[in-house]
Amino acid sequence: MVRCVQAVLPAMRERRSGCIINISSVAGRICNPPLTAYCASKWALEALSEGLTGEMKTFNVRVALVELGIINTAMARRIEHPETESPYGQSARFAALFENSLKTPVPPSLVADKILEVVDSGTWQLRHPVGPDALPFIQWRTAMTDEDWIDMNAGDDASFFAKLGAS
Repeated sequence: MVRCVQAVLPAMRERRSGCIINISSVAGRICNPPLTAYCASKWALEALSEGLTGEMKTFNVRVALVELGIINTAMARRIEHPETESPYGQSARFAALFENSLKTPVPPSLVADKILEVVDSGTWQLRHPVGPDALPFIQWRTAMTDEDWIDMNAGDDASFFAKLGAS
């Protein structure tokens, strides 16, 4: 992603126009064990995009993040049905979340539609959650302190799902 951005920025700066859309995830704003490495990569993408937005606005180049919720993709199906046992109890809870969400699958075309909407709208809005669960997940997290979030994630499944159901 960084190399692609580096490749297109000189021409966009010179032309004084353009739009860069980075595909992120709700995981770019919410870190859930055991998906820590994935979340870290998305947090890095969010930080890079946010910083780049400030740098490029003076050149009239828009930067946007499309933040996916649970979309019906091969990756989502792998989380729904893990191939290996995990030492982390949270793996089963996330498999259950994905399994439940994928009962009414959200097609990847919804993401493509959002990308086109961002490009065509001319918006300078940075973040664009996609999917019926994206914004509720983000709001759920922001409604808690860091300590409450950590305790909930470290706790048992019953407490986790009770907290999820209460939001």
